[in-house]
Amino acid sequence: MSDALLATCWTTAGDAAPYPGRHRSPLGLRVRIEAARRAGFSAFGLLDHDVHRFLETADLESLNAILRDNGMDYLELEFLSRWWTSGEERVASDRDRRFLFTLAERLGAHHVKVAPDLQDLSEPDIGFWAESFHSLASDAADHGTSVALEFLPCANVRTLDQAAAIVSEADHPSGGLLLDVWHLERSGAEPSDLEALPIEWVLAVELDDGPSLPQGDPYDDTCYRRRLPGDGDFRVAEFASALIRKGWDRPWGVEIISEEHRHRPLDEALTDVVAKTREQLMRAHAMAATVGPRGSEA
Repeated sequence: MSDALLATCWTTAGDAAPYPGRHRSPLGLRVRIEAARRAGFSAFGLLDHDVHRFLETADLESLNAILRDNGMDYLELEFLSRWWTSGEERVASDRDRRFLFTLAERLGAHHVKVAPDLQDLSEPDIGFWAESFHSLASDAADHGTSVALEFLPCANVRTLDQAAAIVSEADHPSGGLLLDVWHLERSGAEPSDLEALPIEWVLAVELDDGPSLPQGDPYDDTCYRRRLPGDGDFRVAEFASALIRKGWDRPWGVEIISEEHRHRPLDEALTDVVAKTREQLMRAHAMAATVGPRGSEA
């Protein structure tokens, strides 16, 4: 049973949020990495903005040493957007891509999280997106990493079915999915929907919780109102159990983005995150043992 936990970048960021002008954490990466280790995390997520800040006064060798000294041998990087565009947008995106892929190569990151379109919310052209994703995954492979597409209910790729169709048609071993319980719930997915999903497509998983009904704008909802696993109405253990039955054995990401969490002392907040998440994983393993592999009776 693997219950290794990955502290995603926002879970350790303190008073920072995925809004323009608020990305950079006020806390240094060493402080965050050491706090994550004390709390029980053994994998870590880095945001490009925070690495840029770190590199203003140090180098990648120093960052790599901090990560390894604290047992963070499994890493994820984020967040690449606008990778399917052209013109000036693509120039900026390619600059971010080079930075993230260089980081992945130098630090040995398992995957880079990539975004769908948060501006144009029209239905995605699956063929176009698959072609673009295949090219991105091929570039990632050249740098020894993978790309994980995160579908978002507030974006154009808003459902598991859409994201899975893109990954399927792209058909590249270095391109897969990121499954966030928040987005699964808010998009109307069911734990049973994961049964038909090839486990090799799943590159990353994020656990969190929230109220059953959305509050306000979908983007604000996901950035202000997340709760610790088990403290909300989501079927956290049920989704995790479905993945366990399929053979998920990589670290479980925990992504807590909320106004309350941002203002708690970091050590206190992370200790609670780990305790609550482990409770849900214990429930998930018990469910998986009861149901058995791929839905059979144990």
